[in-house]
This record gives sequence, structure tokens and C-alpha cells, in this order.
Amino acid sequence: MYGFINTCLKSLVIERFGEETWEKLRLLAGVQETFMTYEIYDDLITLRLVQEACKMLDVSSEVVLKLFGEYFFSFCKMSGYDTMLRTLGGNLLEFIENLDALHSYLALSYEAMNAPSFRVERMDDGRILLHYYSDRKGLYHIVPGIIEAVAKDFFDSEVTMTILNQSEEDERTGKKEHVVFHMVQKEKVAKKKPQKGSEEEIQAEKEDKEETMKRMKARYANMPLCRRKRSPWEIVRSIVMLGQGNLRQSFTPSYPTSLWIDEQAFCNAFPFHIVFDQNLVVKHTGVNIQKFVPGLQTAGIRLDEYFTIVHPEVTCNIQSIKKFINSQFVLKTRKEMLPQIQQNQVTLKLRGQMMWMESLNCMIYLCSPKLRSLQELEERGLHLADIAQHDTTRDLILLNQQRLAEIELSNQLERKKEELRILSRNLEIEKQKSEKLLYAMLPTHVANQLKEGKRVEAGEFKVCTILFSDVVTFTNICAACEPIQIVNMLNAMYSRFDRLTNIHTVYKVETIGDAYMVVGGVPVPTETHAERVANFALGMRIAAREVTSPITGQPIQIRVGLHTGPVLAGVVGDKMPRYCLFGDTVNTASRMESHGVPDHIHVSPFTYSVLKDKGIFEIAERGEIEVKGKGLMRTYFLLKNLQKSDEQIMGLVDGETCVYQEDTEDLKDDSNEESHEDANYVEKEDKEMEEEVENEKSNASSSLQSGKISPDRLIQFDVTPAYDSPADFKHLNNALHSDSINTKFCSIL
Repeated sequence: MYGFINTCLKSLVIERFGEETWEKLRLLAGVQETFMTYEIYDDLITLRLVQEACKMLDVSSEVVLKLFGEYFFSFCKMSGYDTMLRTLGGNLLEFIENLDALHSYLALSYEAMNAPSFRVERMDDGRILLHYYSDRKGLYHIVPGIIEAVAKDFFDSEVTMTILNQSEEDERTGKKEHVVFHMVQKEKVAKKKPQKGSEEEIQAEKEDKEETMKRMKARYANMPLCRRKRSPWEIVRSIVMLGQGNLRQSFTPSYPTSLWIDEQAFCNAFPFHIVFDQNLVVKHTGVNIQKFVPGLQTAGIRLDEYFTIVHPEVTCNIQSIKKFINSQFVLKTRKEMLPQIQQNQVTLKLRGQMMWMESLNCMIYLCSPKLRSLQELEERGLHLADIAQHDTTRDLILLNQQRLAEIELSNQLERKKEELRILSRNLEIEKQKSEKLLYAMLPTHVANQLKEGKRVEAGEFKVCTILFSDVVTFTNICAACEPIQIVNMLNAMYSRFDRLTNIHTVYKVETIGDAYMVVGGVPVPTETHAERVANFALGMRIAAREVTSPITGQPIQIRVGLHTGPVLAGVVGDKMPRYCLFGDTVNTASRMESHGVPDHIHVSPFTYSVLKDKGIFEIAERGEIEVKGKGLMRTYFLLKNLQKSDEQIMGLVDGETCVYQEDTEDLKDDSNEESHEDANYVEKEDKEMEEEVENEKSNASSSLQSGKISPDRLIQFDVTPAYDSPADFKHLNNALHSDSINTKFCSIL
């Protein structure tokens, strides 16, 4: 089938069921997105689409095909064939009888079109039978949809069609299916006439007269002045035609008593004609057909010796020809019967009408060469002069030559359009990838401003909540592992953290080494900034336990610090611009993290004051600690969310659980005892601090000497003391390993 059919089916699905349904149907059927109008596609594509549509809609193929038939008629009208269809016949039967002629005309543009054929049979009992012939099996349910739509639209009537017989075609060789429909046409119900002499009849007559006068006045007003003076008879005739009168009689043709044309003039006037009797014996032919097939000049030659019937594909006998007398016949010359000089040429096809002459008991075939272009004319050794001047085939060949050029141009445009569509779609995909990468680096509104070439002004945010986190004993892990193991561990951890940013709608600012920074309330201000960051922190602690240390194989631990306050935010840099936060709030949040305790969420008093009013978090007081640059601060530990489970905080679906369940009672007990154990904990850590630093240096030196870590992959660590002296550290009421304080930033060379 040509792409026009599949395009119609696509349009039907989109118009009735939407784009998503078509996309799903297309994928199930395994077909392409678009179809070229003049390109030929395998019939299996259409059949697969119909089959999948039946499954999707849970209806029979009869319903789908009938719906397609109705829509196909409308689609043809929308595609510019409206006038052509309306002029096929004055009634429904004439319309159907001329469908084959329409298909023959369309074959000039759609050369490979294999259209069905239709034949109307009028029975003696008044029944009308419609015979449908097709090379395609199983599509006959389209016919009732088309015919019913035509009857309703063009002829204002209703048609019901019932299948009487469905069988393999035995009348036409080569066709696979022959279906006979019983067709009943019901004209539009007329208005019920009022009773004679009643008020309704008088009122109806009055309205008819007024309507008639209005139409006469309108017609007279629109008429040129030179034509307004008319004879009395013309005025009466107009009244009769516009009113209810009916003086016009049906047309009756007049025939002469004898034909005033001699044989030679007839054969010259119709150079392509054949007259044969009921035994197919040729009586005479046109002069030009004799030129191409000289054997027809032989007396007593039979028609089927030199010609085969191409359309309709019936047996070449007088009975079959009479049965399809209303169809257009196409005959093709037998190549083996042509002269030797013509056997290298393409066979000639003739197209025309069969007429039975009852008085002579003969059939006349009035025809013309079936040609699509000047090239075909030349290939068959013909010239325009060989075609009679009154024959429109001359004009048709010239017009169709231009039409074929337009079709080829249309094909090229369609192909270019499809290529552009594919390029546009691929470009859109790549654009989405670029935007996704850009939005991962910058806030959406900032990225959009940069895309538009605008300057992004720095903005002040009155209040927000900032979070910092790092990995406990990260220096030890780096010293004992290969760089790729560190990368894999951080990637596993950060991937989980990134997922949580989407769940709790917080903005990831950056990661440096093992440090992870997020903010709530920036760049989009929100009143729930502290609540979002707190839930995110609880999720971080759970997610970190799902990542194991490459050294011990045990879950890693993180420190988390939160602080709330004002910041200034803006884009820094032209090459690889970053959205950065500035202000003392950032420093304080970092201090909360660096002065925190492993596997605990350290909260500043400002964040605590915001969260305590929510009433949904369990928070334990840590007490006063010395914070570098801030002095004594009373800080707190965030324990859990009283209203959300771990699964909800992690954004897990129903049925899934966390890898490590939180023992909230033990955590609460540990937190309550924290303030009593701080002094002993710090004293112990003070003694171990210097020993661990020395051990790290010794381990790194040994690994380098033994060749475990090559110099070209040496991991450099910042081991500068965090404070001026160990005495300063003793005053801190926290539990930190010295190596964790000093190794927030590392680089793998």
C-alpha cells in the first residue's frame, strides 16, 4: 500500500485517541513514525497496525476497519479529493460504478496502486448487490464504512450493508477475495404533509410562497442590469423552477434513422477501437491500432489471440465482459504475437469502454493508449499525432508529465521534511542532555538567564539552612587504598546523596573531596528550609551506612553539621561558572560539621530554634562547646523525625526497607549520655591524636618505600594542624579524630 493509507490510519488514531495512543500502537506494531505519501509500504505494516489496534481497544477487526472506512472518506476529502468524489455520479449507484474509473485515473499518479474493484448488480426482485474484489484478504469491512459515509454526506441517505457471500474469487483470475454485499438504501425521511385544508397546510403554503419570492428577489438583485429584462415566458419558467411546480420533463434522446458516417471516416475518427462479435471474432479496428498490431488486419482473427484483459481480471469471453460492462476495461497486447521488430518494445495497453450493440450482436471497444508520460509514449513507438485530436489522452499525457514532476518534487520535499524532523528530534535530545548537565551545575533560573545571555546578579537570602558533611577517617582510607577504590566509594555515597536532594528538594552546592554541601531555601526561598535539610541529613546518615569502607568492609560513618542564617549567593566565574554561597553562615555550618561526632547530626542553636517549633523532630542537647572563631556555643544533636519512618525519609516505595534499620532507643540513650562522657572522650582523644598522626605518616612512608603506592599516583594530604596548639583542641567538647579534621581537602595526582 502507498503511504497515504498508513498516514490516514495514523491521523485517525491521533484524532480519536491522542498522540500517546498512536505512539504506543506504533511501538507495539513495530512501524516507523511517519509515512511518505507516494512511497510504497508492505501490506503487513497496515495489517499489524489494525491487529494491534484491535488488541488495545479490545474490539473486533470489523469495528476497527469500519471506523477506518468512515474516516478514510473524510481524509480523502480533506486531502483535496472532495470535488473529484462529488462528481463521480448523480446517485449512490453511479458513484460506486465509477469508482474503478477513479482508481484508473489515480493510477496515473500512484503507478503501483493495486486498488479493489466494485461491481453493482441489479437483481430482478429489486435487490441491489455490491460485488467487492480485492487482492488483500480480510479488509472487506472497510467497504461498509466508506459507502455509508458517502451516502450520508453526498446523497443525504442511509445505507445498510449485509454480507451475503464471502469466497475465493472464481470470476476473476488472480484476485484472492470476492465479497457480495446486499445494499439497502433509505432516502431521507420527508416531512409529514399536513392534512388538506387544515391550518397547517395553509401556513405551509404561505411560507413556501414567501420563500419563493425571497429567492426570486435575491436572484433578480444579483443579476446584471443587461439581463434583467426578460420575456414573460422566462419569468413564468423561473417561477415554476423555483416554486413547487414541475413543468420540466425528463430528457429523452433522439436517434437518427441511419448513421451518416462511412466506414473509412469512422476508423479514422476512432483510430483505437475494436469491434468483435460474441465469439470474439474481430470485425474491424481503428487505423492506428492496426499500425501497432498488424495481425488485426487478418480476416477472422480472434480478440484473445492478440490481447489479454488486464482489468477487470475476467476470463476473456463475451459473458464475463457483459457482466462487467460498466467497468473500465484495460487490454494488453500479447508480446509473442507482435512483429519481430516490435518485440523489443514495451507492450501496449489500451483503456476504454465496452458497449454491447444488441442489433448487430457485437461488442465495440472504444479505447485509447494507456500512457502516463511522454517517456512511455516514446517507449511504445507512438507519437501524439497517433492519438485522435478529440481524444483527451493527448492532453492527459502532457498534463500528467507535469504532474509526475510535481510528485517527484513532493517526494523530495517529504523526504527532506522527514530528515529535518529526525535531525530536529536528535537535536532536541542533545539539547535536553546539555540542559540536564547545565541544570546539574547551576539552579534552573540561573541557568536560563545565562542561556539568554543575561547577567546574573548576586542575591541576598535573609534566612536559609546549610549542611556540611564529611567521612570519618577518610585520611586513613585514602592512605591504605588504591585511588580507584576511593573514587568508587565516593561515587556510591554521593549518588545516594544526590538522589536524596531530589526527594527533599534541597540544592546541592558542591563536593570537595569527601565534603558534601547542600542548602535549603536557596536559590528558591521556602519557609520549610530547615525541615527539608534536617530530613535530608537523616537520610544521609542512613544512606552512608549502605556504603562500605574498602579497607574494613564495614559501613562508613559521616559527620553532619547544620546551621541557619543569612547568605549572599551568586554565580562566580565565566569558564565553568559555579553558583556559590558567601557569608558567616557558611563558616558556622562548616564548624558544626568539623566539631561534630561520627554518625551524629550536629545542629547549631539557630537551627535548633527553627526546628523545635516544628514539633516533628527529636533533638537532644549536647551542651556548650568551644567553637573556633565563635567561642562557646550551646549545640544539639538531631536524632530522628517523629512523624516519618526511615523508608519515607529515604523515599522508598511500599515494601522496601533500609539496609540498616535505625535503633532509635540506643541512639537516644547514647545522645543522653553524651554530655556526661564528653570530658573523658576528649581526654582520651587528646592522648591518641598525636599517635595517630605519626602512625599515618609512618604508614604512608612505608607504603611508598615498599612500592605499594607509586610516586606518580601519590596521594597528598593536608596534615596541617587545625588549631595553633593541641591545647586549643583540648577545650573542644567534641569527639573528632585529628586526621579527619585536617583532611577535608585532598587531591589525587
